[in-house]
Amino acid sequence: MKYNLKLILLAALTVFTASTYAQLTPAPSSTQTIAQDFGLGKINLTYSRPNVKGRKIFGNVEPYGKVWRTGANSATVIKFSDDVSIEGHKVAAGEYGLFSIPGESEWTIILSKNPKQWGAYTYKEADDYLRFPVKPVKLNETQETFTMQFVNVFPTSAELHLMWEHTALNLHLTTDIDAKVMARIDSAMKTDKKPYYEAVIYYYNNNKDMKTALPWAEEMGKMPGMPPFVADLWKARVQLKTGDKTGAITTATAGVEAAKKANNDEYTRLNTELIAQAKK
Repeated sequence: MKYNLKLILLAALTVFTASTYAQLTPAPSSTQTIAQDFGLGKINLTYSRPNVKGRKIFGNVEPYGKVWRTGANSATVIKFSDDVSIEGHKVAAGEYGLFSIPGESEWTIILSKNPKQWGAYTYKEADDYLRFPVKPVKLNETQETFTMQFVNVFPTSAELHLMWEHTALNLHLTTDIDAKVMARIDSAMKTDKKPYYEAVIYYYNNNKDMKTALPWAEEMGKMPGMPPFVADLWKARVQLKTGDKTGAITTATAGVEAAKKANNDEYTRLNTELIAQAKK
């Protein structure tokens, strides 16, 4: 009990010192906040970034088998505005403390229902929302500053990379938004402001019914302010997916002409590439 009290007092003193002198001196471990769009929502991540400074980190400064705040200072906090899955484990929308247990050949990642903590001094396993194992990856070059970043970000999948010293962890995230998006499209198509452009792109990219998307692609060209070479490109893409190569070539050819007239090199190239694809 005395040991816990000491730790709490030490943490309180550290917080007081940091807040008192924050305006006078830079923090030894800088704080970074990342806001990442994901699916139909966002992921917000806040953590502090310690440096190696010539030390042996994992297995020494951060012992194997001990809960780590996954950073410095306050525990790392991750917030999901929508439901996601991490390494196949479902995570409800909410804010969590991101802790970890380093290991030589396997780490444990922990999401705590108690995100507001200083370090891991008051961490309780009873507050765990989720914990799962992950294999570390060895880095050939030293990562001096502890770094977390989102990479390979797609509409429904992404990776969160954690890197420090000679160790990296890759966490795979996914989100299932298809039912929500389809419902939103169906609802919006019943209004006066029909989202032809967004709907056609979603249907095309997610292999939905192209027979449904084709009349939307035709209507896209009538939208105020829609460049004809953009509408032609998407209509041609839909036509090609339906198997109508002749129609796709005719539409994309019109797109090339319109793009050249507008001096738009990008859409001249894109429509030309589609023509070549349709002729194969």
